[in-house]
Amino acid sequence: MNDSGCIHLSNFKAAKGTNPYKIVHAFFVSCTSFEARRYKATSCLCFTCGQPGPRMHSCLHCIFFACYAGHIQDHSKSKKHFLYVDLSYGNIFCAQCQDYIYDRELTEIAMTHRLKEAKSLGINVPFTPWMPNNNEAMALRRLRKRRLISPHTTIGLRGLQNLGSTCFMNCIVQALIHTPLLRDYFLGEKHKCKAQGTGKCLVCEVSKLFQEFYSGAKTPLTLHRLLHLIWTHARHLAGYEQQDAHEFFIATLDVLHRHCMNGVDVTEKKENGRCNCIIDQIFTGGLQSDVVCTSCSGVSTTIDPFWDISLDVAGPGSLQACLERFTRAEHLGSGAKIKCSNCRAYRESTKQLTLETLPIVASFHLKRFEHSSQIDRKISAFISFPAELDMTPFMSSHRRAVDVGADNNNAPEGIFEDNRYSLFAVVNHLGSLDAGHYTAYVRQMKGSWFKCDDHMITRASLREVLDSEGYLLFYHKTVLEYDCDVS
Repeated sequence: MNDSGCIHLSNFKAAKGTNPYKIVHAFFVSCTSFEARRYKATSCLCFTCGQPGPRMHSCLHCIFFACYAGHIQDHSKSKKHFLYVDLSYGNIFCAQCQDYIYDRELTEIAMTHRLKEAKSLGINVPFTPWMPNNNEAMALRRLRKRRLISPHTTIGLRGLQNLGSTCFMNCIVQALIHTPLLRDYFLGEKHKCKAQGTGKCLVCEVSKLFQEFYSGAKTPLTLHRLLHLIWTHARHLAGYEQQDAHEFFIATLDVLHRHCMNGVDVTEKKENGRCNCIIDQIFTGGLQSDVVCTSCSGVSTTIDPFWDISLDVAGPGSLQACLERFTRAEHLGSGAKIKCSNCRAYRESTKQLTLETLPIVASFHLKRFEHSSQIDRKISAFISFPAELDMTPFMSSHRRAVDVGADNNNAPEGIFEDNRYSLFAVVNHLGSLDAGHYTAYVRQMKGSWFKCDDHMITRASLREVLDSEGYLLFYHKTVLEYDCDVS
């Protein structure tokens, strides 16, 4: 956004004043009365295609609404009307400057309307004083965000049309949309894309999705552009047959990760050499593998990044039990000897997996689909999972502490960190391996759960969530470390 204004907006204000912006903002952006909200709902459609979006804009020179899919630009070129208003946020775009323009006087009008809107909705929004250094625009964004996440709001909840066996995509999108730090990142307009305008960047498309979800609209969205981009960049998922939601989740993170790296300075790395993109900051953890020689007790340690943890569901039926089996030492046997660097010979060994570092979002994949040469089947056994999860017992630091009998004086580094997580999304698979359907539960606010079944969104209880046949489980870290940099 251009914070210094532009000559074209200044000339417009000199000729027509601020009244055109006041009217557009009051009726079609903030909607300061019930009548304004009703009028917007019935009249705010694209004059070219008749659709309510995406990203509706209003011409500031005349009465003309159009979506940002090229129609507002066509109007601007044909009529020489170069200023138009984004009806989601009230920002003014100048087609001659090719940028959104900041103006202090119009921002004051917008802030006043936002406060009236909040009052008309019965929402108590603390007043944010004007700040120096042209930060009024940031104050306006924060005010809008406060309204969006106020208690009992349903903004951010939208159904998704099934495009033909695309429930696997819809449930993953719902989980990502309700990932708190992803929401803050995209609503904060943090993504800077070098390929802007090409229509090929998946991160740009996801950014638009967040804007659509939090625009306040209730009609179901159609994800044809997202699906096309995924097909383009993950060709093994192309086609209208039912896909695996877990495979789609990993493929989506991979494409987002790669596109994030295309949109930022490639020198932006963490000290350990890992990518510093938003995907890795939120989803990446470190999995430690310790291989111990049974002859000399020599240890070979490797640490690999992971985005999720796949867990076998055979045996005791709880997430904690699955994690205990996952991190239990395993004897590799005589058929899998390794060459010990100390013994300089092939020896039997044991292998143990632990979590060296934890991600902000811990994603668990319960392996319910079994494929073998003899049979393909779905495991429908009930696996209980908690609303609150402590990952400390599965940490590498915890295992080291147990090995040395640690107390407060000699505990390994990291043993007393807070490793608690809170459940915020669950993906379920209903039916059989050949004829199944995916749904999702998402947490909108603490204690407020909703079931997402393609275009249908219904309220759910926590008990209903915990009793469901979980397939993918998403937990968010309860306490974030001070030096966690999500920028």
